[in-house]
Amino acid sequence: MDKIFDILEGIFSVETFGNLKLYDLMAIIFKYIFVIIIYYFIYNIIKMIYFDISTTSEMSEVSNTYLKLINRKESLPFKVHEHYYINDETTLGRGDSNDIVINDKFISKNHMRIIKDDGIYYIEDLGSANGTLLNGEPITEAIELKDKDLIDVGRIEFLFVNEEVDDD
Repeated sequence: MDKIFDILEGIFSVETFGNLKLYDLMAIIFKYIFVIIIYYFIYNIIKMIYFDISTTSEMSEVSNTYLKLINRKESLPFKVHEHYYINDETTLGRGDSNDIVINDKFISKNHMRIIKDDGIYYIEDLGSANGTLLNGEPITEAIELKDKDLIDVGRIEFLFVNEEVDDD
């Protein structure tokens, strides 16, 4: 073991530039590499924070229209959120291609969609097996949605909230 240490000491004790030994040179290089890595890490953190803030502000500008869950979330045997924000065209169903995916066995793969046309939201059933109810009535065609309308899909009841509308 002493031979190994003697060999390493011989390598690192070599003078490279004047009185500067290889050990000192490597220490300086690694010190700067370490500082660069820390600055790179801080840069990535700041970049992530910036993108998170810009995405959040974009989302708040996009829509004040959403579906609010009426059911008690804990009473449902599947995962569901309290709010689902609505875009210009939002689909709901069990299939992964939908904007709102709810794994309720009473919801079809492509169950319903909400579309915005000239500032007015419409709801349309997509031929689902169990249908979609708007204020307790089955939907047979695209129907205009109004603020505070109740939408029944499978075992879930949503309240349609449209905060873009002025109630003068």
